[in-house]
Amino acid sequence: MGMDNSADRPSYEFVDMNTAGPGAVTTAFANQVAYCQHAGAPITARVVAGIAAVLETDAASVLLARIRGWQGAPLADALSLRVAGGLHALHLSHAAPELAPIYRGEAVDDAAIIGAVMRSHEAALLPWLNGPPQTNEAGRSANFIAAMLWLADQGLPPRFQCLEIGSSAGINLMLDRYSYNLGGVMVGPDDAVMHFAPQWHGSPSPQRDIAIVSTKGCDVAPVDLTDPAQALRLKAYIWPEHTIRFERMDAAIRAAHQRKPDLVPMNAADFVEAELAKSQASGETRVLMHSIVWQYVPADQQARVTAAMAVAGARATKERPLAWIMVEADRSVHRHKLTVQYWPGGGEETQLTWSHPHGADIAWLV
Repeated sequence: MGMDNSADRPSYEFVDMNTAGPGAVTTAFANQVAYCQHAGAPITARVVAGIAAVLETDAASVLLARIRGWQGAPLADALSLRVAGGLHALHLSHAAPELAPIYRGEAVDDAAIIGAVMRSHEAALLPWLNGPPQTNEAGRSANFIAAMLWLADQGLPPRFQCLEIGSSAGINLMLDRYSYNLGGVMVGPDDAVMHFAPQWHGSPSPQRDIAIVSTKGCDVAPVDLTDPAQALRLKAYIWPEHTIRFERMDAAIRAAHQRKPDLVPMNAADFVEAELAKSQASGETRVLMHSIVWQYVPADQQARVTAAMAVAGARATKERPLAWIMVEADRSVHRHKLTVQYWPGGGEETQLTWSHPHGADIAWLV
């Protein structure tokens, strides 16, 4: 069955992701509350709503002034989740025990507690505004694998050279070490580090034998999973309701200790241009992939990546094809969608799935 039953979803004011200016911060926080509620994250919704309530008071501080007067686009910048991540880190590190009742789901005055924590821990919270959330989630890789199965079913070589932008800690670069059950289609090694069986809707994905021949990624600020402090930062961005994600993070940390993912500190445009300029082996499909990243890529870099893919696509051949796999948000329906383009083949965009933001369920559309 499909997943486009929008009547069952919480509604909110739909705005352009890049909206800025008066009222944008208020709208962005309300948007995120609705989004979290839809994604099964009521505690995170409470935290974001609590922060929003504090912003509506006459309380004054450097932190509050910076949030209220946000210079960028607060929705695209995930401003609310930056602040929520900082609060969650204080909770996880036991630095702000007064937050515990909120994270336990108890009935308390959220705004009063959060407002007090924002005052007393302002110095610790301010740095969380300096960069976007690191939302590295292994469950999203199920979409990547499903897309590769579909690409192989279209006749592209089933050996994939994977390039990822916005890799964060490189958790999805280790997808060849995970196993998957995609509507009954099994993929991956027997000794997998993690196993994913998302709730599947619709027809099964194509049944094809595929191989991941290489993975490489970039991030403007790569996260080292083997560094406990950096690992804590990643955990702070995990929505506390989704306990399985903490288990996955621990598994990913263990895997990184065994063999680190190939991750370089570069921006998306520089990385894509450099990698596409390299020679490609015959019989391999080169894939650019990313998940919940595109909104954070500056417009000029988006244009460069798109142009580089078009140029590389124009010279792609049947023996050396190119594909683009994207798992990005469509906030008009509170869902994430998997879309694929490939060359030769025209580069037309095909939507393959609707997906939960962390891969908990997938609706196969083709």
